[in-house]
Amino acid sequence: MDATPPDAALPTDGAPAGRARTYAVRTYGCQMNVHDSERIAGLLEADGLIEAASEAEADVIVLNTCCIRENADNKLYGALGNLKALKEERPDLQVAVAGCLAQKDRELIQQRAAHVDVVFGTHNVHRATELLAHARRHGPVMEILEETVRDAADAFPSALPTKRDADHCAWVTIQIGCDNSCAFCIVPAVRGPEISRPFGELVLEVEGLASDGVTEVTLLGQNVNSYGRDLTTRLRSIDAGSADAFEAGERWVLEGRRRPRPLFADLLREVGAVEGIRRVRYTSPHPKDLRPETIAAMAETPSVCEHLHLPLQSGSDRVLAAMHRGYTAERYLERLAAARAGIEDLAVSTDVIVGFPGETDADFESTLEVAAEAGYDSAFAFVFSPRPGTEAADLEDEFVDHALCVERFERLQRVLRRSSRRSHEARVGRTEEILVEGPSKREPDQVTGRTRQNRLVHLPAAEGLRTGAYADVRITGAASHYLFGELLEVTASPRHRRRIPVASL
Repeated sequence: MDATPPDAALPTDGAPAGRARTYAVRTYGCQMNVHDSERIAGLLEADGLIEAASEAEADVIVLNTCCIRENADNKLYGALGNLKALKEERPDLQVAVAGCLAQKDRELIQQRAAHVDVVFGTHNVHRATELLAHARRHGPVMEILEETVRDAADAFPSALPTKRDADHCAWVTIQIGCDNSCAFCIVPAVRGPEISRPFGELVLEVEGLASDGVTEVTLLGQNVNSYGRDLTTRLRSIDAGSADAFEAGERWVLEGRRRPRPLFADLLREVGAVEGIRRVRYTSPHPKDLRPETIAAMAETPSVCEHLHLPLQSGSDRVLAAMHRGYTAERYLERLAAARAGIEDLAVSTDVIVGFPGETDADFESTLEVAAEAGYDSAFAFVFSPRPGTEAADLEDEFVDHALCVERFERLQRVLRRSSRRSHEARVGRTEEILVEGPSKREPDQVTGRTRQNRLVHLPAAEGLRTGAYADVRITGAASHYLFGELLEVTASPRHRRRIPVASL
């Protein structure tokens, strides 16, 4: 463990004369990183900082990083290069690098960018303000913990204050880490092994969010299907106690068998029953762990949305085995068919990697065939990016020529776009419920909303279409990545309190 000892005499203000210190947080990567950034912002505000209007005006800039693909490194070091000039103009500016790339690169970040004041990893988000204060007093600091301590209440992200970007929806981290060993993935190295939060703690958090006016929650984990397996494995080996229901839920306790099993289906039902919660989403599941009880819970819990993100990665059995994915293409399609048979009007999205080391023309053709048969509603395709520290990064002799990867990527995209457009065109003329997300970024006279199937809908702005409202719309047009609609009726107003800016004179 690389760590700095706590400093009992750290300064807590450091504010420029006449005003509070300000901050900006820039996020790279997945939803887990977005949620970590909310925690970092919450900690900074609890420490007396306020959000800056722009990075150029901030006293503290935190870059919360991702390291899944190589361009994440390029984005970070490019951003740090740009901040160097700002730091030279304003020496009191503090620059911090957090997240997965910080966990991986460690001291390399400050070697390449000496103007970085603080580097901290994925397991010590809770130390952000202490480390910034330490750096103000003693100079640049790096602290990387090797793993999250399960029983340290303030170390788990759930214990930290949060500044959410939206008032009507919220992320809820149900587990951290991953126990899988996918050959291309750096996540286990930077996030550590799976640790599930106590069942009752999650339900209480969602109840609290609902009381604040949140109507949609998204459950987050690296492999949500396996949520709770570590909890029930641990409880099996100890005598039954009164706290077991809080740890693993009443359903597991009432079974009386104390067998190790995932609790995700139980959690979907319990969270879905919280009063005020209209939509429950989750990401990301692993196909090998998609169980019948999860499909049943999705089908039988009205608030759980009819959307499933099921990463394929490859349609070749040979490549899937080399990736250590734990399923074949046939098995994947069987589980996809079971989900569609069990959940009415289910939309399915996926991830696909092109050019995994050793991928042949025949392997790629298999991927095209599976992608076409699956008929995804939306998909994310990526060209393989070797990440140091993963098994696949060491297969340099088998790397696929980049030009060939690009050609394959374009061919795959045509198949995926065709499926997506066909799926969207089938919605034209239907009435859909949307949750309004806010004004369109490109068209000021439009708003955007999202259906239960996670489809984006653009429609003309109208009275009552406030962010967080629910509305019925008629779908009038379709493109590959979004729909067009017209308002029929606002069915529910936002439940969260409206924020009214107050200027002091």
